[in-house]
Amino acid sequence: MAMRKADIQTQGLPAGLYIVATPLGNARDITLRALDILSSVAVIYCEDTRTSGKLMTLHNITTSRRAYHEHNAQEMRPKILRQLDEGQAIALISDAGTPLISDPGMPLVRAAREAGHEVFAIPGPSAPIAALSIAGLPTDHFSFYGFLPPKQAARQKALQKLAEQLGTLVFFESAKRLAKTLADVATILGPRDVVVAREITKKFEQIITGDAASLAVQFETQPPRGEIVFLIGPAAPQADGPDRAEQIDAALRLALGKMSLRDAVQHVCAETGLKRKQVYERALQLSEK
Repeated sequence: MAMRKADIQTQGLPAGLYIVATPLGNARDITLRALDILSSVAVIYCEDTRTSGKLMTLHNITTSRRAYHEHNAQEMRPKILRQLDEGQAIALISDAGTPLISDPGMPLVRAAREAGHEVFAIPGPSAPIAALSIAGLPTDHFSFYGFLPPKQAARQKALQKLAEQLGTLVFFESAKRLAKTLADVATILGPRDVVVAREITKKFEQIITGDAASLAVQFETQPPRGEIVFLIGPAAPQADGPDRAEQIDAALRLALGKMSLRDAVQHVCAETGLKRKQVYERALQLSEK
């Protein structure tokens, strides 16, 4: 694929920091705009210059690359800010997907903005969103939490804090810890639908569904390989009671403050698994107060 540097230089590339999404695995999952930007900036900062080098070589991009990762961020950040002060256009990429999603770029973006520099999003692949789109779990309300703590006690404590969260929960996890993490999910959150998305967009992509307990056993005996995103579905509807009614009312009040009654009912039904008639009648009562 030929470089598109001339095309964008004709228009002039504004100075600033460009946050560029790169493929999760399949190298063709890169946007034309991303190719333009990466071909035209002064330098590309990346987690691993060798990893990004493979992608750049494939797309004939010869822009110089420098490392920016959690271990050298404090040292490199002032240098990048000086380059921005000089009016340069700089790109930041991660090894795969969208930078700053569980990556160390946030302090750089904040510092660039505080210094008055433009920061541009060049959107593209994102593993949590890709996994969510094919999981078959509710998507109208979801939360992404990155990696859970590696130690069991801290991990279980974190899961306890998420027990009352509504909607789908999305996480990254290492393949070697997945079985233990899912065992903790079963212990703390109880029976939930779980979807494990492995090696998204790559040759051995696999989507595995089941409950947390059975998947924990499966992965203990057959450890997975590759990059993992796993998702936890909402809790099953609980029996009616004072606490449950308060939870539904809280969800409805929040939804009614942001959307129409019809949309609020649909939203809460998707979160709770309750029948529409029950939620609709309560929504009418709350909206009349």
